[in-house]
Amino acid sequence: MGISDRPAARVVCVDGWGRVLLLHWHDVVSGRTFWEPPGGGIDPGETPLEAARRELAEETGLPGDAVIDMWVPVERDYHWLGVHYVKVEPFYLARFAGTPRVAPATLTHEERDTLLGHAWHTLDEIAALPDALEPPTLVEVTRLLCDPQG
Repeated sequence: MGISDRPAARVVCVDGWGRVLLLHWHDVVSGRTFWEPPGGGIDPGETPLEAARRELAEETGLPGDAVIDMWVPVERDYHWLGVHYVKVEPFYLARFAGTPRVAPATLTHEERDTLLGHAWHTLDEIAALPDALEPPTLVEVTRLLCDPQG
């Protein structure tokens, strides 16, 4: 199994009640299930912000222009479909009034085979999820993004 540092960007989506949108994934290689914010790989020639906006629209159907040009660097170390990823990813913020409807627009074949669903969770609910959380520091990352002054 190789190690990859493929660049990627993620989006912490917060609804009008302060809940965070997480996607529920199943790794068909390891059998592991986990929750993670929307996002994915940065294509050649794309900025991290452009990738975050594109990935948000593709994976959730939410408007990419909701992603704010503000981010925090997040260290990642995880396995996905037999590949070990070690890298730092920018995590951006997107805020929504109310709770927008999530309807994936353009999933890849791999995503269709591995996406179990999605849910909006409070930070307390995130901390208590029975499945793994990626990254494990997501509650802290969300707090940093939502209140950068601390």
